[in-house]
Amino acid sequence: MNISFLFPGQGSQSVGMLSAAYSEYSVVQACFNEASEALGFDLWSLIQSGPLEDLNKTENTQPAILAASIALYRVWQELGGVAPSCVAGHSLGEYSALVASGALSFSDAVKLVNLRGRLMQNAVPLGEGAMAAIIGLDNDGVVTACESAAQGDVVSAVNFNAPGQVVIAGSKVAVDRAILECKSAGAKRALPLPVSVPAHSALMKQASNQLESALRDLEFGDVTIPVIQNVSAELVTDKEQIIDNLIKQLYSPVLWSQSVAKLEKIGVSGIVECGPGKVLTGLTKRIDKNLARFNIEEPAALNTAILDVLK
Repeated sequence: MNISFLFPGQGSQSVGMLSAAYSEYSVVQACFNEASEALGFDLWSLIQSGPLEDLNKTENTQPAILAASIALYRVWQELGGVAPSCVAGHSLGEYSALVASGALSFSDAVKLVNLRGRLMQNAVPLGEGAMAAIIGLDNDGVVTACESAAQGDVVSAVNFNAPGQVVIAGSKVAVDRAILECKSAGAKRALPLPVSVPAHSALMKQASNQLESALRDLEFGDVTIPVIQNVSAELVTDKEQIIDNLIKQLYSPVLWSQSVAKLEKIGVSGIVECGPGKVLTGLTKRIDKNLARFNIEEPAALNTAILDVLK
């Protein structure tokens, strides 16, 4: 089976995640030890003991999900799982994908996403940013509603997650107006999300400028597995293009639906969601029902997926 690995972003974290895999595989333990050493605090203890409020802090959430994702990827490799023909990640998950591709070292990526989280949180004062999920309205309808609701403030469609599921972000007052506009335009639901960072909106431009200097200082490796990046939904192997796209990613929409659609065009027949949760598996089903879908957070599911992919 020709497979792609998909790596989740923020929102997939939970206290206690990967506890079974940690007990089962020494490579998971080693991965979290490496992450904790890079960060200067015990990341595994935070994940297992919480409190959830601390795990949900963006600067902690991002390295936690990245470490969990790469730990599972290393288990897959150790057990002889089929190598993916390409990789992709949703928002933060793109950094996990880049580690899997060989572009970034794990240690560098852990520190980078910790910084990314701090920069994102500091870019907008607490309570002034917002995000909301719009269900049951097409892409053009959401974009038009945001344009109407902006009124000099910032609000835009930032995650094209699946047909009929788009996330918007911006200043809280503008997002509130856009929610009403989307409902008036026929959205089935418009749900404010429990986050204060308006990710992928123009309000992240300052954070992007600060992140750029950190990205330019890093040494990127040769890409051994092509990456489908969020801002273009295209396969990328060139290091400079990868860096440019990461800079843009912070203030540009995540073209997730288009990225999954790209998989069929390049002959991928199955996806492995490599990380905590099942968010991307659910989105993939809505985008392309023909793709086989696997989750590998739990050891039993991981072993079953390895065997099924080999068939």
